[in-house]
Amino acid sequence: MAKDAAPVPPQALPPRGINHMVLNVRDLEVSHRFWTEVIGFRCVAELKPIPGRQRPKMRFYSGLDAKGDVTHHDLALAEVAQSNGGAPEPWSLMPGRVGLNHVAIAWPDRESWLKQLAFLQSKGVPFLRRVNHGMTHSVYIADPDGHGIEVLYELPREVWEGDIDGAQNYAEMLPTEGAESLVDRTENPVFAAGHPAARA
Repeated sequence: MAKDAAPVPPQALPPRGINHMVLNVRDLEVSHRFWTEVIGFRCVAELKPIPGRQRPKMRFYSGLDAKGDVTHHDLALAEVAQSNGGAPEPWSLMPGRVGLNHVAIAWPDRESWLKQLAFLQSKGVPFLRRVNHGMTHSVYIADPDGHGIEVLYELPREVWEGDIDGAQNYAEMLPTEGAESLVDRTENPVFAAGHPAARA
């Protein structure tokens, strides 16, 4: 072992989280408009051509970090050749193929989330599912290529940290259309080991 090499740990170290994701899309311009104008990401970079080297047609997008600053990127879009695309499959939580099921995007608080839902509805974006989970309140939509998107705000940690399994298994299905789909209650079950709400 080199003198300054770190010792090999006995097991994998937990990561902080997922840094970014890359989606393959059929039409970069169509997807760019969706992810910026409908979802609200900001385009921060685009791959430039390099003579003699093949590079993907790709753009990079940022949300805001906890301090309200843009990141280097949270999302990237890479255009695939039309011949490889085919028609998008409708999104389903229980798909018949392997691959990405959905990506969850968080808004900073309940108020901004409710405003975003109203905005999505005003743009005619269908709500495919509207669910109060034990740790988030969520709406599921899809992008132009059928990638599932969970639009959410996270409930306070004290609501779900006592029984993460119970919070994950809790699902209150709500309306997906009209004004009823924009109603969000603030009374939430608290999940603790052995608490009845954990199995509701």
